[in-house]
Amino acid sequence: MESKNKVMVTGCFDLLHSGHVAFLKEAATYGDLHVCIGNDDNIHQLKGRYPVNSQEERRYMIESLACITECRVNKGFGIIDFMKELDEIQPSVFVVNEDGATPTKEEICKQRGIEYKVLKRIPHENLPARSTTSLRTECVIPFRIDLAGGWLDQPFVSEYHPGPVVTISLEPTLEFNNRSGMASSTRNKAIELWRTAIPSGDPEKLAKILFTYENPPGTKEVAGSQDALGIVLPGMNRLYYENNYWPEKVESVHDDDILDWLEQHLYLVTLGPRTSEYSVVDNTNLSREGAKALADAAEGVWEAVQRKDARAFGEYFRKSFEAQIHMFPNMVDESIMNQIRLFEDKALGWKLSGAGGGGYIIMVAEEPIENAFQIKIRRRDSRN
Repeated sequence: MESKNKVMVTGCFDLLHSGHVAFLKEAATYGDLHVCIGNDDNIHQLKGRYPVNSQEERRYMIESLACITECRVNKGFGIIDFMKELDEIQPSVFVVNEDGATPTKEEICKQRGIEYKVLKRIPHENLPARSTTSLRTECVIPFRIDLAGGWLDQPFVSEYHPGPVVTISLEPTLEFNNRSGMASSTRNKAIELWRTAIPSGDPEKLAKILFTYENPPGTKEVAGSQDALGIVLPGMNRLYYENNYWPEKVESVHDDDILDWLEQHLYLVTLGPRTSEYSVVDNTNLSREGAKALADAAEGVWEAVQRKDARAFGEYFRKSFEAQIHMFPNMVDESIMNQIRLFEDKALGWKLSGAGGGGYIIMVAEEPIENAFQIKIRRRDSRN
């Protein structure tokens, strides 16, 4: 009797929930399912915390599921921690969910002749969508993306030329990695302050409280206020900086048609978090021309989104990224640029999710991008 395909999946699988089970059951339809989980130390390195359940507990629970052939603990480190296990198992199919899909994983499979399958996050019928983040804290504190202008919230940049940072506040529908440019460090401070939700009150005042809490007197490297404002202020926001840590003025867009359009035109692909040893502020090239180019691109993004002009949005989005990496070349390396080039014929514009390198490639596109995922923008809270 001919044996089934060997199917391999990898992941953390902490706090096993119905979303995990739905994913594993669907993956098992392609053949005998081999699950490879991240070791505790690697999860700590990637996410900035240890899993609630140890690697042995996670392995035991996964192997208890009827759809699983075996579960192993990966010996490697980094987002690609499974190479030894991949070579040992030699699967014919490698399955990921949409927010775990990366160009690197796809290329590894291509080189080895392994079929690469990307599954949508669809909960089992009559069950709610689940994530480890929601089960860990039931936390609805947002993340944020800076669409354009990132770095201008630092006075050592905006002293050369003033300009805006354009941010959007994200519903925590995904568990974004720490050190990936989604303001996760500031979000962790917000969780310390407010536990599971942003309280009622004036959003700008709440953002200032969060900014002050994250940057107490004596702080040497001040976190930019776009992180606090980007988390707390719903919708899309234009934060105008002029040689100061706090913006001179804030403008907001809450129009549902515009925010719906923006959600439909943004696609993310996972690169993985930057390492803790990473230093983006080395080898900088600051100038008035560079800061002005960044400011002009951010203004272009702000206006193009409100006009719902996808091509102008993509162009200025890319120009903002180019201005960033001109001033901060350590934001990227050749491997990141090679992954971005894979999408140049599919996207109108692209950038990294944050100013610190790594994280996610964010793209503007008019048509869906295969193996990319989308985000949900947080709307205005009627309590505020």
